[in-house]
Amino acid sequence: MSGAAAAVLGSWTLPPAVVVPAVAVALLYLRGVRRMSASFPRWRVAAFLGGVGMLVVAVASPLDAFAGLLLSAHMLQHVILMMVAPPLILLGAPGVPLLRGLPVGIAKDGLGPFLAWRRLRRLGDLVVHPAFAWLAFVGCTWAWHVPAAFQLALRSPRWHEAEHAAFLATALLLWFPVVQPWPSRPRWPRWTMVPYLLLADVQNTVLAALFTFSERVIYPIYAAVPSLGGVAPLDDQVVAGVIMWVPGSIAYLVPAALVLGGYLAPVRSAPSPPRPASRPARPFDLLEVPVVGWVLRRPLSRRVAQAALLVVAAAIVADGFLGPQMSPMNLAGILPWTYWRGLTVIALLAAGNFFCFACPFTLPRALARRIAAPPLRWPDRLRSKWPAVTLLVAFLWAYETFDLWDSPWWTAWLVVGYFVAALVVDACFAGASFCKYVCPIGQFQFVQSLVSPLEVRVRNPAACADCRTQDCIRGNAQARGCELDLFLPRKVGNLDCTFCLDCVHACPQDNVGILVGGPARDLVRDPPRAGVGRLSRRTDVAFLVLVLILGAFAGAAAMVGPVQTLSAAVAACLGLPSGKVVTSAVLLAVLLLGPMLLGVSRDRARRFSLTLVPLGLAMWAAHFTFHLASGWDSLRMVAERWLPGVASARSAGLGVDSLGVEILLLDVGLLVTLYAMWRTARTWTAMLPWAGAAVGLYAVGIWIFFQPMQMRGMMMMH
Repeated sequence: MSGAAAAVLGSWTLPPAVVVPAVAVALLYLRGVRRMSASFPRWRVAAFLGGVGMLVVAVASPLDAFAGLLLSAHMLQHVILMMVAPPLILLGAPGVPLLRGLPVGIAKDGLGPFLAWRRLRRLGDLVVHPAFAWLAFVGCTWAWHVPAAFQLALRSPRWHEAEHAAFLATALLLWFPVVQPWPSRPRWPRWTMVPYLLLADVQNTVLAALFTFSERVIYPIYAAVPSLGGVAPLDDQVVAGVIMWVPGSIAYLVPAALVLGGYLAPVRSAPSPPRPASRPARPFDLLEVPVVGWVLRRPLSRRVAQAALLVVAAAIVADGFLGPQMSPMNLAGILPWTYWRGLTVIALLAAGNFFCFACPFTLPRALARRIAAPPLRWPDRLRSKWPAVTLLVAFLWAYETFDLWDSPWWTAWLVVGYFVAALVVDACFAGASFCKYVCPIGQFQFVQSLVSPLEVRVRNPAACADCRTQDCIRGNAQARGCELDLFLPRKVGNLDCTFCLDCVHACPQDNVGILVGGPARDLVRDPPRAGVGRLSRRTDVAFLVLVLILGAFAGAAAMVGPVQTLSAAVAACLGLPSGKVVTSAVLLAVLLLGPMLLGVSRDRARRFSLTLVPLGLAMWAAHFTFHLASGWDSLRMVAERWLPGVASARSAGLGVDSLGVEILLLDVGLLVTLYAMWRTARTWTAMLPWAGAAVGLYAVGIWIFFQPMQMRGMMMMH
């Protein structure tokens, strides 16, 4: 290390202008706490003193000296001033202790009338309002990171102090509605703090990405100062972006998860009076919604939906075999890989497994069973998810290895093969054997629908206790029962549920609905599930879940330019024909070895693997959203083949920017995953390894979003 750097490391300046006020405020706070009730939480005292101490570290330690030489040091200052110190200070509930710490005369006669001034109170209500606080914080953050303002602060100590003061003040405003320091009152419902923090994280991530992925030095002043440790200015800028990005996201998402679970609820001085008992509210039931419920209750509705998708599938097969073998101009190139995938994931997020409800692959099975009943029972040794896991791994590997997305001919054969497999399996074996044990698409829908808001379940469990016929699973003269062996009174979650609604039609008491459920509830509980058993004992289910989660990230990573460049370089070193060989080999290793490395053979690992489902679904949704947004008008090219006069006006570009939506989806996924992990573990030590894995996957996902994507299977038009 150079002498200059060593001198900086030893330069704890401790300026009186910083240290004296910090010590005075700390002593005043401690004096106030001492005068208050002994029940004042000691953890609040520790939080306040920690926050004040972090302020001193930010502006009076060697970090401040480094700030003029390294952007990364400067960014670390900002993280402390905006995301560490303010929430700690507010968690200390400083209002009452600081007032109690003052001499009685000053507090009562000096500050009392001033604090009671109505105009001041109105102003205070305005500045701590969540909308004003969020806008002030974001505006201040972006304004001071404009190159002219940022470099002005570096050149002028006074402006540097003003910058830090602005960051601290607006950060205190931002965190005030989140922490709600006692005895303040919330202005918005508590749940609104979750999107409030998520939106703050999105803007922080976008700003951090500008530093991380910029190919030029944003602040030229750092290119002119002496280099410390031989760190190039551009490399220093990348480190600064990562500091702002990763710790910043954690600083927003962890409190959001805690708010979601109610663990940052404000302390109240007195309990609220008990309310009179009232009849519990009936949960939302989609089958009771006018028009929509009536349509879903009709048994013919499913057949109509299946027939419509059967026509679409036939068009895909016909165009795949007979149409031009250029995927952007072929129905087989755009409908399955762009629209169908995107719309099914949107359905999962918004409602539930409605693709299986309209699945065209099971329609020929239903027609065939009107002729003859299947004679065989599915073999006991294959009554698990392992056949589907094998097919799913094979599909994910083949998708990248053989570029299925870019071959209408192969896509058409894939659709035909799916129909043949469904027909053969279900013509031979009773029950919905293809859906439950074979279909990879079904397994994707089953797993991802574990976090969907709606599920098929009984409305009144007491009514089922008196039922002797059990028509929901056995069937009757009017309708068949559940072919997937899901006994409704003991059914938990959406795993293995195709939303066929046979149980709805069969129930003689009209006691089955499509009800709202907690998105993370079924990931946390581990009761015996009808037709499934305890998930903590199902290695095959855990393996399936992890294959889908790892496949989401690995598949998206295979699209980005840096990964493809690295694969090509490795292939050249090994003498392989192309980088695709390396990519497919790595993908296969991730899908097969990843679940084993995460320990799916252990009960605890199987439980925690389920908590990663929201993050995996978020990555799939973000990936498919990118394709849906970037190829939003690709149908026009196909339409022009059949109707040349249609959509003659050409757009300047094919895509729209979906980056903000992708980041928000991944933020929500991580938030729900961390919440589910906490509910599962109940201790930080048990949660920490899996939370680290989740944060690592989240960071990989964000990195993928900001990489140049190869627009595979698309045609750019001008």
